[in-house]
Amino acid sequence: MSGRNKFLESLTRENAAVVLVDHQVGLLSGVRDITVGELKHNVVALAKAATVLGIPLVVTTTVAGSMWGPTAPELVEALPAGLKIIDRSTVNAWHDDRVREAIEATGRQKLIFAGVSLEVCAALPAYSATAAGYDTYVAVDASGTFSQTKRQAGLARMQQAGVIVSDYATLMVEALADNAAPEAGAVYAALDMPFAVLVGQIAEAHQA
Repeated sequence: MSGRNKFLESLTRENAAVVLVDHQVGLLSGVRDITVGELKHNVVALAKAATVLGIPLVVTTTVAGSMWGPTAPELVEALPAGLKIIDRSTVNAWHDDRVREAIEATGRQKLIFAGVSLEVCAALPAYSATAAGYDTYVAVDASGTFSQTKRQAGLARMQQAGVIVSDYATLMVEALADNAAPEAGAVYAALDMPFAVLVGQIAEAHQA
């Protein structure tokens, strides 16, 4: 059999890390390809589910004291206690030594990126990490950008570069792997998928 195929290998809680780039209030105000409320919900759910699974998080901002502003407070509240947000000036987060070293320190091969904007903050470090030999993913619904054109162009370029695109819930459910795992309930609660909540309510009603 030939060598490994990153497109077919599974994400696991042991091989994955999550990198959240620039979910800042100023940038969020310009997002137009997804509602800001949905975007906040999705990135918070991604952070919470990753934490339940023990998947390391690296979180960064761009010049938080500028017009881009601080990280959305909902996301800050969802982060593990003591996690330091790395504030940088580089456009590409990978080009900041502290960010790159924090990612390398996780020891994980598969990196899940999400960012605002999708085609810059999520995509550019994903390209750089791919070039450095990592398997890269972008959670597109935990990312956002400023027009549908930018979204479409970003998705096309990512796929051309070999970045795997998916959604926040699928990535975390893949890492969960077993619905009988002790953490499964907490993971699904963290993901907060409306249809899953409804299914749970129906199940409870039948048990009553």
